[in-house]
Amino acid sequence: MWTPTLAWLAAVTGAVALAVLAPSESSLLGRMPTVSAKRLDQQKMVLPQGLPAERTLALVTFTRGHRVEIDSWIQGLRLDRDSSIPWFRMPVLNDPGTDNARGDIENKLLARHPAESDRSRLVPVFTDRDAFIRAAGLSGTEHAWVLVLNREGKVLARAEGGFDEDKAQALRQTLLAQNSD
Repeated sequence: MWTPTLAWLAAVTGAVALAVLAPSESSLLGRMPTVSAKRLDQQKMVLPQGLPAERTLALVTFTRGHRVEIDSWIQGLRLDRDSSIPWFRMPVLNDPGTDNARGDIENKLLARHPAESDRSRLVPVFTDRDAFIRAAGLSGTEHAWVLVLNREGKVLARAEGGFDEDKAQALRQTLLAQNSD
């Protein structure tokens, strides 16, 4: 008499446990941690809440060598000519621990990016790089990453490496799906 009731109760408990423990979209794609940052034009911001739009394209680099891959995305998506896509460059750097050391790195970036338009789109993030990679759901630092982020920090879409038209189309679709959140 109790066997069917216990079996039903076990099945319901199992279903609830799976629903709670199953990976959500944000845990599959990742989440950008909250960080305080300063654009190269000296404007302070808190990411991801301070993103310029509800969905923003973040061009993430880990080394200077990733610049070629990021430039391929800027050219491929025509970001320098298309103001309809909110975007920024985000070099993710291990925090050196002092304001002077961070200032030295910022000065090197300023020397490489003299144009004011570049400086307003460049947001160096000083953090624990490995923790950032894990939180954002990235597989490593071998290549640059292009992320579609919302203001809650959810990674809505991502692409690794240089420009690819198919990946670009998927990123565009995610960026333009403003009303589906």
